[in-house]
Amino acid sequence: MKPNYSKYRNKPIVIDGIKFRSTKEGRRYKDLKLLQAAGEIRGLTLQETFVIKVNGIKICSYRCDFQYEEKGKILGGGQDWVLIIEDCKGYKTPAYRMKRKLMEAVFGVIIRET
Repeated sequence: MKPNYSKYRNKPIVIDGIKFRSTKEGRRYKDLKLLQAAGEIRGLTLQETFVIKVNGIKICSYRCDFQYEEKGKILGGGQDWVLIIEDCKGYKTPAYRMKRKLMEAVFGVIIRET
């Protein structure tokens, strides 16, 4: 008999007609929408997929929860926009840990975990 809950005990939620895998991810989406409306971030997208290749061979794909740009400080006192790749994690699986390392090694991207 199949249990009535997901493997990691997350509860899906729908916000703005978008289905999120967990309430934590849905809450984060609401926060990011507010930050975007305030002008603190821009270009918010959901579920962007990155194909990770090494020496031209596809190793795997990684799908982030959120991608956006946020204001960052640069030398000289100005501000520049910095690309952020973000993932809402309650439990870090071994597969996720490997993909996180591959994203850093291949793309130079450090994933922000919330």
